[in-house]
Amino acid sequence: MSFRRLFAPHAVYGYRFIPNLKARVPSDAGPYLLRSNARGFRSNREFEAQKAPDRFRILVFGDSFTAADGVRNEDRYTDLLEASLPGSEVFNFAVSGTGTDQQYLIFREEAVGFAHDLMVIAVLVENIRRITARYRPYQDETGATVYYAKPYFELGPAGDLTLRGTPVPAEPLRAEDLPEGDRPHVDQGGRFAALRSVANALGAREILQKVTGYQPVPEYDRSDDPAWLLMRAILRRWIAEARAPVVVFPIPLYQHVEETASAAGYQARFAELADPPRVVVHDPLPYLMSDDLPTRRSFRFERDIHPTPAAHRKLAASLAEAVRPLLVRS
Repeated sequence: MSFRRLFAPHAVYGYRFIPNLKARVPSDAGPYLLRSNARGFRSNREFEAQKAPDRFRILVFGDSFTAADGVRNEDRYTDLLEASLPGSEVFNFAVSGTGTDQQYLIFREEAVGFAHDLMVIAVLVENIRRITARYRPYQDETGATVYYAKPYFELGPAGDLTLRGTPVPAEPLRAEDLPEGDRPHVDQGGRFAALRSVANALGAREILQKVTGYQPVPEYDRSDDPAWLLMRAILRRWIAEARAPVVVFPIPLYQHVEETASAAGYQARFAELADPPRVVVHDPLPYLMSDDLPTRRSFRFERDIHPTPAAHRKLAASLAEAVRPLLVRS
């Protein structure tokens, strides 16, 4: 299904789901029902700014792994988390395809006035590439690749963040129309794009990754990597503006879950953010790794790396471990 059939443009953070959308979306495992509320976020209910005093409200932000491409609203880890915590309500503000920079802007534009007791920032570790990008590719109605602009931050020498790229243009560009200076800033979805295509065609992607020791996100290997410094600055500003405790929830890639790549880099970097009880960094990888390899392979779809319902159940159980102590303390 094309980008325009699911998303509506937004001048500040790029786009959101079309409000009040009800669509059956094709996927690797078959079509699934997607519903959005009047605010343009995937939910079977409306989001109200005020909350009942006996409710423990959690706001969650993220990308397609949290918005949950490929599964129904009811099967997402956020909905399962709510079901496992009596007295809680979880509002999922995730938007597929966004970077952590856009998710921070969603918080500022859409959720900053919402009463809440806890905020979860779910960072798919791949987002470290998205925050340095100015465009992301999508397919239009004809199947052709087009490029949508996104907002982005620049990190100054004094650690200050400057927002660029707003207002975000609503119309996409074709490859030949991209400004020359912006072409290096297109998110290609990973390293060695041409080699990945060949490996996929041969059905040898996982074997090549393991043999070569491929590292999908080397930006985490050094604490002074420019992409990590930018990610850390965005997260620290976001945390500073939060009015409730924050759980930073780094979501690993399938290479980490299936042990074809080391998670040590991203784990070390995100640990820099921990400041309990105000800021808890909770890594779900140990929960995902507790199963055998064939079971872990079932945590992603056959031809799609997004989490399956089984993976969402594991993510929910893992996140509940971090949330319960905060709920009791509140």
